[in-house]
Amino acid sequence: MQQPEIRVLISGGGTGGHIFPAIAIANALKQLNEKNEILFVGAYGRMEMEKVPAAGYKIEGLNISGIQRKFSLSNLKLPFKIIQSVLKARAIVRSFKPDVAVGVGGYASGPLLYAATALDVPSLIQEQNSFAGITNKILAKRVQKICVAYEGMEKYFPKEKIILTGNPVRQDLLNLNGKKEEGLKSFGLDSSKPTLLVIGGSLGARTINECILDRMEKISSASVQMIWQTGKTFFPRVVELKSEALKKGICITEFIQRMDLAYAAADVVVSRAGASSVSELSLAGKPSILIPSPNVAEDHQTKNAMALVNKNAAMLVKDSKAKEELIDAALQLVINKEMQSLLSDEIKKLAMPDSAKKIAGIVYDLAKKK
Repeated sequence: MQQPEIRVLISGGGTGGHIFPAIAIANALKQLNEKNEILFVGAYGRMEMEKVPAAGYKIEGLNISGIQRKFSLSNLKLPFKIIQSVLKARAIVRSFKPDVAVGVGGYASGPLLYAATALDVPSLIQEQNSFAGITNKILAKRVQKICVAYEGMEKYFPKEKIILTGNPVRQDLLNLNGKKEEGLKSFGLDSSKPTLLVIGGSLGARTINECILDRMEKISSASVQMIWQTGKTFFPRVVELKSEALKKGICITEFIQRMDLAYAAADVVVSRAGASSVSELSLAGKPSILIPSPNVAEDHQTKNAMALVNKNAAMLVKDSKAKEELIDAALQLVINKEMQSLLSDEIKKLAMPDSAKKIAGIVYDLAKKK
């Protein structure tokens, strides 16, 4: 049965970990009624301004950024940016007239949800991590519902507002069956060799990338092939190696468009422990080595990773130990089928495949109460 037409604002971004769940929610809303009007609000200069239009949705930008942890003159501009962004967000809300506003995290999410709730628009937060950030803690008092991916989040949010939904993931990851051969072929790899997939997030991860670069000879001589997503900032350092590396079974790419084929091709994954990555790995059921980024608020990636490690669903290598331990751990795991099977079985138990649909349903519940 088709749902009635509604108008929804979705705010946030900054990284693929925020953007792709937001797009998944938008797609789920479109499935309920293709006439639903959806407008994204992001931050100027961030990747959502490119990725959202590429997915077929309109986006408005705010001149907002985060606070720099080290002393920076740009921090002095932040209060003015916040005021400016809230004022523009209010104008967007008044003009678009949404039935519901959704915040997925990222710089734009705070001003937009603050403005929406001030104008009595029913709103929800989609908190992706096992540790809530300060912005969402503040917004929790203003919104009606809080969709979370981990149990125990009542220590951060009002219990009566929390709904356990999991994190939405890209729709093409929902079924990887039968895609392995297509995946290997698309990356120019050999079906007779085990495959390691290395992803540091959409923007890249310096520690992981430098470990790979330093040990490429060892990897290529170990009868292991690799798909290596470097991210945008690191790619110029390795671009000249690209064609030569592929001859040794190492496919180097700045950004992977078809993550479903990359996951399908992989026997083992090395990744940061962002919430979206953890959710994708769980759904894909992939044996994984997680290297939590130390450069995130309250070390939340370690908390995300430990939620898996404590259930024997993933392995962890600390960022500070990666140079000494990562490559050896990855090469050992990629040939240890018994350990792969154990990790795969356990991580699959944590998957929540219908997250986007659940959140879309909650959006409709809020719209009906307006």
